[in-house]
Amino acid sequence: MNAPLNFAVMGNPIQHSYSPLLHSLFAKQAGLAINYEKMLVPLDGFEAAVQTFFSQGGKGLNITIPFKLRAYEQAKANLSRRAQSAGSVNTLWMEDGQLHGCNTDGIGMVNDIRRQGIALEDKKILLLGAGGAARGVVLPLLETGCRQLLIVNRTASKATALATQCLAELPQYTSVLSAGGFEHIQGQWDIVINATSSSLQQHALPLPAGLFAHNSLAYDMVYTPENDTPFLQQARQDGATMASDGLGMLVYQGSESFFIWNHVRINPVPVLETLRQQLLTG
Repeated sequence: MNAPLNFAVMGNPIQHSYSPLLHSLFAKQAGLAINYEKMLVPLDGFEAAVQTFFSQGGKGLNITIPFKLRAYEQAKANLSRRAQSAGSVNTLWMEDGQLHGCNTDGIGMVNDIRRQGIALEDKKILLLGAGGAARGVVLPLLETGCRQLLIVNRTASKATALATQCLAELPQYTSVLSAGGFEHIQGQWDIVINATSSSLQQHALPLPAGLFAHNSLAYDMVYTPENDTPFLQQARQDGATMASDGLGMLVYQGSESFFIWNHVRINPVPVLETLRQQLLTG
């Protein structure tokens, strides 16, 4: 019997994390023996904690708030394109004695949208917010072959700066990617993604009426037990055909980390169903 592989998630706070449950379910499906723990890391001890974890034979780390930017700095010599574009890292591993970093949030969201039977190719996508959550999904969204991606933010200059920075790295998307303030939103959109913290703060966004096209999706990166957030309520009232919270994004980003570490693809759907049930029953 092989010794279990050691994984962990590091953050501060960390008690809320579902990562140990997710990865135990992934491992069970893949037939792998793993240990996966939550590690509360002191704010001044992150870099040392990472070094200690891998020096003791750890195989992979997930990184959450507030350490994603510091994980990016630590793995700066070996970053995936996703991590470079996101400017932050949520997945760390060692390869040939070198620390590597990736950001799986964006591909996790894209795969969760596809799970719901929605193609992103040739779609008009509106991205609300220009902070770290938005930044992490821009490249994966552009790579879907969408027709248009508009980033809007309450402070328009922040959205414009994000788009400008992305286009400096990805000039091939100049005709697809644009940015502005909420007042720049015009017409109807196939997919509207909330990457702001509005739902956490329980307030609505200043969105124009008639925003949603036929067969449209409203997607909130925040999740709740009932798949219902202030943004999703607002979207349903305005005619969104489908509404989804970000629980699937959490599961799919985790499955991408699992694949990076173990080179095994699992089916995230039953894991998502288990997690949703666990949220509902408390």
